[in-house]
Amino acid sequence: MSVIDIGSNSVRLVIYERLTRSPTMLFNEKVLAGLGKGLASSGRMQPQSVDDALAAIRRFKLLADQSGSVETYILATAASRDAANGPEFLRAVEKICGAPVNLLSGPDEARLSALGVISGFHKASGVVGDMGGGSLELVSVEAGTIGKGRSLPLGGLRLEEAAEGSVRKAEKIVAEALAGAGEMVPCEGRPFYAVGGTWRSLARLHMAEVGYPLHVMHHYAIRADEALEFARVVARRELESIDQIEVVSKARRALLPFGALVLEQVVRALRPSQVIISALGVREGHLYERLAEEERARDPLLEACRELNLLRSRSPRHAEELIPWTAEAFAALGIDETEDEARLRAAGCLVSDIGWRAHPDYRGEQSLGILSNASFVGVDHPGRAYLSLAVFFRHVGLVDDPVSPRIRELASTRLKERARTLGAALRVAYLISASMPGVVPRTRLSMDGETLVLEIPGDLADLVGERLLKRLVQLGKLGGGRDAAVRIVG
Repeated sequence: MSVIDIGSNSVRLVIYERLTRSPTMLFNEKVLAGLGKGLASSGRMQPQSVDDALAAIRRFKLLADQSGSVETYILATAASRDAANGPEFLRAVEKICGAPVNLLSGPDEARLSALGVISGFHKASGVVGDMGGGSLELVSVEAGTIGKGRSLPLGGLRLEEAAEGSVRKAEKIVAEALAGAGEMVPCEGRPFYAVGGTWRSLARLHMAEVGYPLHVMHHYAIRADEALEFARVVARRELESIDQIEVVSKARRALLPFGALVLEQVVRALRPSQVIISALGVREGHLYERLAEEERARDPLLEACRELNLLRSRSPRHAEELIPWTAEAFAALGIDETEDEARLRAAGCLVSDIGWRAHPDYRGEQSLGILSNASFVGVDHPGRAYLSLAVFFRHVGLVDDPVSPRIRELASTRLKERARTLGAALRVAYLISASMPGVVPRTRLSMDGETLVLEIPGDLADLVGERLLKRLVQLGKLGGGRDAAVRIVG
């Protein structure tokens, strides 16, 4: 299954493995054709831009066919619908692809962008802003539902042209366009979800400036006051004088000041609590809309972890068994969890054995690298740190290893302690089961005063040894215990 997304600035092909709650990309390529260049003044897409876009689409069609894609969805946005030669261009696209183009209206774009954010964030609540080359779509989201929205002519290419390349003129245009936006799409004190390539470039620059330990764009969060000041600097400074500007591609740099200016004015007008970058937008919203209601209701993080479990664990069933077992272990230790912490623990169980094929000395390091940078959605960066650290500790023990310090910075003390506890519990479980199913559910952890007790059936009594007891003591101490024991039952 593939999607060709024809935007005002870029044309992109994404090939997905299949239609699912957490789709996996097989291929992703974009061409900055600039279909929106000159559109505001001429009312037409420029011949060179049209030629570049059609050449890219011919290539994309062939790539999609080579991949065995069973269906190709073609989406077109602002430039294609606003240009006088848009219908002619879309007919050429349909001839190349042999499939109809879905020409999205402004409200369509806003709805699909909002659905993309809903699909990629756990209980998204705030305002989605999708800045393309031709327009800016603003729409409220609340617990999986879409609220009010509006479409504004503030896309990067259109704004640059309307302001004749002047940031000062653009500032006035943006401020006037956003007047009253806070009443139309209320966001004060709530997150603002930023969608679009220009804003992702801005976030990439911010990551480089602050020396951020991850390079994962999705769910990168910036406090609103920091986002405003950073955007202000980028909008007004000479780009080449900005530290780390090389992390932004030269093709994207021209529109960066205008994207920064729009973000600055959005923060001023909407007064959000923070700006959160979304790697998901119209394309993913389109796919999410095609899912059955039951599939939409599934947790995207847990679905992605279940898929990784199936692909890389010795026993996927064993990983599933760890979820209720570790829940009981946390309860025995008196360690409480929020709803979100419980889902993170479940996700950690599912991916706890993905590094088993590596050399034992490197399983922790490799698992940490995979999980901290995995293409998961539905999890923030502190949650990534939790998953990475829990599996790291499961392999190397509860040590402060030099591999993990930067990742630890992303998690709160509370999350780090729960990751440590999960790692310790997994170390006990895997020593009992040797990663095979059907064993762990026959055991039980409980506290008897200050002693952590592992109840184990008689036919498994020979599993008990010094190593297991040491790990039990270590786990018990995380719950305030002083000792550990094994009780043979049955």
